[in-house]
Amino acid sequence: MPELPEVEITRRGIEPLLVGKTVSRVVLRVAKLRWPVPAELATILLGQTIKSVERRGKYLLLNCTAGHLIVHLGMSGHLQVLAAETPAGKHDHLDIIFANGSSLRFTDPRRFGAILWTVADPLQHPLLAEIGPEPLTQSFDGVTLFQRSRGRSVAIKQFIMDSRIVAGVGNIYANEALFRAGIRPDRAAGSETLAKYRQLAVAIKEVLLQAIDQGGTTLRDFRASDGRPGYFRIKLHVYGRGGEPCSKCGTPLQQSRLGQRSTYFCGSCQK
Repeated sequence: MPELPEVEITRRGIEPLLVGKTVSRVVLRVAKLRWPVPAELATILLGQTIKSVERRGKYLLLNCTAGHLIVHLGMSGHLQVLAAETPAGKHDHLDIIFANGSSLRFTDPRRFGAILWTVADPLQHPLLAEIGPEPLTQSFDGVTLFQRSRGRSVAIKQFIMDSRIVAGVGNIYANEALFRAGIRPDRAAGSETLAKYRQLAVAIKEVLLQAIDQGGTTLRDFRASDGRPGYFRIKLHVYGRGGEPCSKCGTPLQQSRLGQRSTYFCGSCQK
């Protein structure tokens, strides 16, 4: 699933190609995604101009003249800006075509993505209203994590993957951040110290920023808006490396499941 770095990379890729462009036509091929795409979208968007493209957690917000498109890439979705005449493939579900002849195409083989419309404040939409602080901003730090963790018995990996605690930290980067901070992923969130949470907050920021710099992590489906894969996979220390030697101490990495998600860690370096 595209996580925060992949969504941010998509945002950065499409924003300069969309801002200021006016919609001339919408082609909806498949309306049944995670939630139905509004049937009236073609009429609503006609003549509207894209003002900005923002990200909130793993959601993209295409802010238009008279409302906002809320886009989620789901498990396998991606967005590309193409020439409007580019033939559509089997999994190309939506084209937003602009007056300059370009088109924003939404592709989603597994159809777990979402395209929704609102004229209200998108940050107050039920899908976004309870999302926690953005991890790459000053509003996110170790003190905040520590305070939110008090009395919590849930595993710390599941704790930081809860979007109400911090926005957009998915499975891959939770594994990597906990390794960098030296914390076992199955430790109870409420048992960790403030000092460790300070280290963890720094590790989360570092791993997300490095992933963005490397174009994200391509495991199966993700491609950036220009079609290129992400190269952060070659820098992963633990994720997907169960049984391989730890990059720090050489101990074979362990693999388990937490909350139905694959979990990787070093039993020697992470306590």
